Amino acid sequence: MGGGKRFAVLLCAEDSDYVKKRYGGYYGVFVEMLAEEGETWDVFRVANGEFPDDKEIGDFDGFVITGSCNDAHGNDVWICRLIALLNKLDSLKKKVLGVCFGHQILSRALGGKTGRAISGWDIGVTTIHLSSSSSKLFSSLKIPTTLSVIECHRDEVRELPPKAEVIAWSEKTGVEMFRYGDHMMGIQGHPEYTKDILLHLIDRLMQRSFIVDSYADELKANLGKVEPDKDAWKKLCNSFLKGRL
Repeated sequence: MGGGKRFAVLLCAEDSDYVKKRYGGYYGVFVEMLAEEGETWDVFRVANGEFPDDKEIGDFDGFVITGSCNDAHGNDVWICRLIALLNKLDSLKKKVLGVCFGHQILSRALGGKTGRAISGWDIGVTTIHLSSSSSKLFSSLKIPTTLSVIECHRDEVRELPPKAEVIAWSEKTGVEMFRYGDHMMGIQGHPEYTKDILLHLIDRLMQRSFIVDSYADELKANLGKVEPDKDAWKKLCNSFLKGRL
């Protein structure tokens, strides 16, 4: 199926103990959603300073940038190195899929602006609306024009890079997805997440005082009401990353 293609996850987060035990880390979560028979998947822990070297980059067919606890508008050394790498990948027209922090840093690398979301935290299962142009782009996938996705973010893309196009929005977030050429795409939500990962994340955010207990309880109560469209997201992400659109 995969035809011997090679992909890399650019890991921008520290794995929680829960995700390590249950999924083999966030790398394992992405591989579970995206890997197909015959493919090779590697991981570079970029948040720890581990990057592919220039010679290696050409060997990969595509890259996935994960979420992170860091701010995409920050200037940590690894974030600046990641921006330089993304510019290189753009010049090589490599397929790049950015998720949450990955979506924001991809936008920043290409000339967009990111920052704290005006509407505050968005945590839970969010309904996003595909634009009319993206409905055409994804028409071969036979997916609905509204999709539910797990979200957990307080930053957002405030201004798109030149030549980029918004391909999905929600009531809270104007840029839920964007596309840049045929080779780069950002998704603000977490198509790879399961509800159990989000529940553990809500507990971690509460323990670290990012959110208050009453808000955490409300989020958990609401989680049972809607299911994320995991199959549709899997199809969409795979079709983009593997040039099947």
